[in-house]
Amino acid sequence: MRRCNLMFFSKKPTGSIRDFQWSVFPESSNRPGLHIQSNINIPVLFLHSDELAVIYKRELKSNLKKKFQCVFEGIAKQGNPTLLNKIYTELYITEGGKGEVNNEHELRQIETTTRKQARPETPIKCNNIFKPLTGQDKLIRTVLTKGVAGIGKTVSVQKFILDWAEGKANQDVQFVFSFPFRELNLIKGKKHTLIELLNHFSMETKQSRISNYDKYKVLFIFDGLDECRLPLDFQKNKICCDVTKSTSVDVLLTNLIKGNLLPSALLWITTRPAAASKIPSGCVDQVTEVRGFNDPQKEEYFRKRFSDEDLASRIISHIKTSRSLHIMCHIPVFCWISAIVLEHMLKHKREEMPKTLTEMYTHLVVFQTKQKNGKYLGKEETDPHWNKESILSLGKLAFQQLVKGNIMFYEEDLKEAGIDVNEASVYSGLCTQLFKDECGLYQDKVYCFVHLSIQEFLAAVYVFLSFINNNENLMVKPQSMPSNFFALFRNKHDVTFYKSAVDKALQNETGNLDLFLRFLLGLSLESNQKHLRGLLTKTRSSSQCHEETVKYIKEKIRENPSPERCINLFHCLNELNDHSLVEEIQSYLRSGSVSCEELSPAQWSALIFVLLTSEKELDVFDLKKYSRSKEGVLMLLPVVKASKAALLSGCGVTEESCTSLASALKSNPSHLRVLDLSNNDLKDSGVKLLSAGLGNPRCKLETLRLSACLVTEESCASLVSALRSNPSHLRNLDLSNNDLKDSGVKLLSAVLGIPHCKLETLRLVFLLSACLVTEEGCASLVSALRSNQSHLRNLNLSNNDLKDSGVKLLSAVLRNPHCKLETLRSVFLYLVNKCYIFTRSTSCLVTEESCASLVSALRSNPSHLRNLDLSNNDLKDSGVKLLSAVLGIPHCKLETLRLVFLPRRDTWHSGQSVQSWFHQTRNVLLSNHTGRVFFSGLSSEVKPLTPERAGSE
Repeated sequence: MRRCNLMFFSKKPTGSIRDFQWSVFPESSNRPGLHIQSNINIPVLFLHSDELAVIYKRELKSNLKKKFQCVFEGIAKQGNPTLLNKIYTELYITEGGKGEVNNEHELRQIETTTRKQARPETPIKCNNIFKPLTGQDKLIRTVLTKGVAGIGKTVSVQKFILDWAEGKANQDVQFVFSFPFRELNLIKGKKHTLIELLNHFSMETKQSRISNYDKYKVLFIFDGLDECRLPLDFQKNKICCDVTKSTSVDVLLTNLIKGNLLPSALLWITTRPAAASKIPSGCVDQVTEVRGFNDPQKEEYFRKRFSDEDLASRIISHIKTSRSLHIMCHIPVFCWISAIVLEHMLKHKREEMPKTLTEMYTHLVVFQTKQKNGKYLGKEETDPHWNKESILSLGKLAFQQLVKGNIMFYEEDLKEAGIDVNEASVYSGLCTQLFKDECGLYQDKVYCFVHLSIQEFLAAVYVFLSFINNNENLMVKPQSMPSNFFALFRNKHDVTFYKSAVDKALQNETGNLDLFLRFLLGLSLESNQKHLRGLLTKTRSSSQCHEETVKYIKEKIRENPSPERCINLFHCLNELNDHSLVEEIQSYLRSGSVSCEELSPAQWSALIFVLLTSEKELDVFDLKKYSRSKEGVLMLLPVVKASKAALLSGCGVTEESCTSLASALKSNPSHLRVLDLSNNDLKDSGVKLLSAGLGNPRCKLETLRLSACLVTEESCASLVSALRSNPSHLRNLDLSNNDLKDSGVKLLSAVLGIPHCKLETLRLVFLLSACLVTEEGCASLVSALRSNQSHLRNLNLSNNDLKDSGVKLLSAVLRNPHCKLETLRSVFLYLVNKCYIFTRSTSCLVTEESCASLVSALRSNPSHLRNLDLSNNDLKDSGVKLLSAVLGIPHCKLETLRLVFLPRRDTWHSGQSVQSWFHQTRNVLLSNHTGRVFFSGLSSEVKPLTPERAGSE
């Protein structure tokens, strides 16, 4: 007898592999192969790999659809499942820059992303993450998606897989495999081939016996990089290119990510921001970021969740009344928390609705504990709902793991905290049991809290109860306390406990204890303690303790620690229901009488807090509205850092301020895109400091204005060095009214020649004759434009001593067929989408001679120019006639012609000549279906422009 796999096969196979086996040989349904006599006399067909793949793909899709069509919000595989397609709300996913590490507390990151964007970013639907963005032409193999805990990364993965399984999207992908890192951790000590690893996670692959996955388009999804306990040593791990070679899971993953294994496969990795750098940037083709819900999506979530429209509207209205709650609803998991608590309270007409985070989480724990008592212990809701030992054990686990920085824990961690492993699943609303049991491969179990914020709240409850019930202050080291420490606590100063917590949180630079501190201080209020009855052996809340704690926090604000720390201290005051400082500043702002020079340090901090937490747009921050002093720049630096555009023109910015601004440009993440420092005495020393930030890879600045900043050719060298280090972002540079001379322009021109320099606008406008660029500097620019004509769009050389010889050099560039200039002005010289030549002083007037050069260039390359401005030049009628000839060319695309003449010169041509030419040119333009004609001069029909109007236009 020979062993072979034989099946009947039609052109359109249906059903699964097991269906085929059963239909032919029922007794073989539980066996991987079929035993058939070689001389069997029935029609058979050997299944080719492609045919087998069709059947396998069908079965894989069917199983994935069953697995991912339902979700269990907050509670994994507990309670009533909900259809994902029914409640799914499209998340706001954007391009995420580079996969850099961000160690800030995730609540800080959420508060940053909730601010409105000055320029809305293009959202990316989760089904399109492997498609190139606008302007990209590269193939995308590996996508890294980052986002804070609970923001919706895993749900996005589920939706992607479900849509693929249902045939709605990405049907060019043959196979999709999902590998949660928390499950890969459980087999990290074992060796596998890549095929064996696939078989571990998918029974379908084991049955199909496909091994040549390089023939197919395959997607591997690795969810939860932040939970990974594998080394992922990309430097030292051995190279593995063979899918049949047995090695560690760590080596398999690093070689898969590097492209040594299955280089044609697609990879999608999700992570929290702090772990993003575990994957080398060279291995990632695109980084995306899940931003959670924007404001309309928050409302959409609640309206989808509740069929009762009135209930949904009341919940939405209440959340909008509290800034802290509204910010947190950016996170889908917090929307779920709010929905549970607020629905229960509104339906049962309970007491005043929660307005602070502490109140919301206290109600959540009470509700979930009551649910646990009713479901698992058979108690009525009126029964005492607390099991003190269990809550303390959960709190101890939360605190121990929070200090260690862990959000995933294993059975040994639970035992260390005194938790019965069998009891842990009972607290399904708070501590979720997560393990893959479909294949029956693993005995280990992984645990986590539904969200990091719940872990932080329970940790605060544990620390609070330890102090109130046992006089044990877990925020200080026992060996540092005097022998009579607890007696002093008990008899005199409860506030010392809260002071030590504030100090401990302030010492943590990353802010990992910020939310924990808010909860701990919120629990000090009697209104929150009353919900913890049954856990407290006594209550310890007094007005004196409350007042002293508030006073201490305000002292810390006055000491002016880092602005980020101050912001959290204001949130702490909010949890303590003290709004005095904020209300004072808001009153000043409403009256319009705020004078920053008269503010106290605490009021400065309050102003920063109000500006950073305001719902109004902060993307364009104009410092002049608040202060024009160097102190104002330094004090309001956090607002500058959080803005997209910072307008600091004429605000007394000094060299000292440049150091701080450079740190803002280097911050992670860096938000600044526009920085206007014009009319400040930065000097070369300040620009050198600023250049250090500009050259940092994290800097994303697109526009830098340094007009009239006492810059010379010396600091030009620093700017050039920065642009060489980080050339891909800066688009606009204004160095007008600085003493650059031709030598400085030559240095700048060298950068323009770099292939990956993206500079589009360079403004070199000079009002002082000593600073003028001559034809020598013009020659340097022309040389650069020849080598990098695809990027530079705007070159402004207003009031420079170019003369006809300089214009002739520039005309030579216009003649080049690769030149993309679209606008030509003469009073300025803009080259790029715009090419302006604009002169105002008689010493550098463009005459009819250089007009002939321009005409020659336009005849050679007429297809791109859209706008022509030849204002205030000594063109005379002969020059105008030359230009008119170009306008008559059929393929001339000119849309706008500007002729602004200031009536102060006696050299202009006669009004009659200009008038007749104006009508002639207008007719030519109209016959070519082009756009507008702007003319102002000696015509009686057009009001002459003043110099001020000419400058503004």
